[in-house]
Amino acid sequence: MPIPFSPPRIDEKTIAEVSAALRSGWITTGPKTKEFEKRIASYCGIKNVVCVNSATAGLELVLRWFGVTKGDEVIIPSYTYCATANVVIHCGATPVMVDVCKDFNISIRNIEKAITKKTKVIIPVDIAGLPCDYDEINALVHHPDTIKLFEPKTDEQKKLGRILILSDSAHSFGAIYKGKHTGSLTDITVFSFHAVKNLTTAEGGAICLNLSSAFDQDSIYKNLSIKSLHGQSKDALAKMKLGNWRYDVFEAGYKCNMTDVLASIGLVELERYEDDMLVRRKFIFDSYSKAFSKYNIFELPQYETPDKKSSYHVYTLRIKNISEQQRDAIMEEIFRNEVAVNVHFIPLPMLSFYKNMGFQIGNFPVSYDNYSREISLPVYYDLSNEDINIVIDTVINSVKSILKIN
Repeated sequence: MPIPFSPPRIDEKTIAEVSAALRSGWITTGPKTKEFEKRIASYCGIKNVVCVNSATAGLELVLRWFGVTKGDEVIIPSYTYCATANVVIHCGATPVMVDVCKDFNISIRNIEKAITKKTKVIIPVDIAGLPCDYDEINALVHHPDTIKLFEPKTDEQKKLGRILILSDSAHSFGAIYKGKHTGSLTDITVFSFHAVKNLTTAEGGAICLNLSSAFDQDSIYKNLSIKSLHGQSKDALAKMKLGNWRYDVFEAGYKCNMTDVLASIGLVELERYEDDMLVRRKFIFDSYSKAFSKYNIFELPQYETPDKKSSYHVYTLRIKNISEQQRDAIMEEIFRNEVAVNVHFIPLPMLSFYKNMGFQIGNFPVSYDNYSREISLPVYYDLSNEDINIVIDTVINSVKSILKIN
């Protein structure tokens, strides 16, 4: 039987919770969405969370709230999914790509070299679930020399007085950096709850607010909630109160609110996330590492350090001293043996849209090296121990077959 790459965990408890949401009469934004927001905030150790229908929408809402527009620059890693860059384009701003480190995460040194007077936001990305070096990133934007370069245009930018750090933590819900959960590590964090994520709501995302006391975060929560619902002053839950039908529209907003049907899935997953989901995913990671560490040909992913603990989202196995073409051939051999694998990710400068903008992969050597040798292995809750061993054997045998080694 084929082994898939990353099916969602759907069991009777999930189905029962979704059924309860359907029977409740609230299938759009309602009490379950609000409860999900509160529980995420509590889990991350922050006060305010806005749930939306995708991490992409969450990133763009934050950029627009901060006033990012034409003429502005946003620093992003060259090694990420296209959503990180696309939202910058949507706002009319310019994505400034910088290379990453061997651990796949953005290089602090390269960030520093890329900062200009036009820089408004830096978007670090926690690739595969490993947190970036947030102390160093936060220190960089607080450095007097960096602050001198900052030229604020909007009230929000003036109030912050420096570059905003917007963490793309689509992969890293539940990860830990120096004793703190992602979501609480910098100014604003956005999570993804897409179908392949550790914690899924089928589609969905969350904006986690962790701004300084200079900001009224309750007010920002309301502002972002309004932006996510056409700029309308009241959601369906508020309007259903007797006599409370009248509403206003404050801006031409967007339609990207989370629904109670989606939130109901998230509530189940969050309840069993720390002591069940993460435990199982760590077991799979450790099993892979134990097996592949016996062979010098494999470069194992970094997912735990003294300061960091991954969310164990993607197992990014690299094979030493091979070409991109050899990697592709190895993947084809794995597919022929009915094991699904993937690559995370094709670097942005290799995608037609960004290539046509003038980005060249030759300027991002670490990104290309990581990509060209990387194979993402199946990691999901229902992957059995027997399946883990099949994946391991299939990968080892495929590498030996293509590279002609014993």
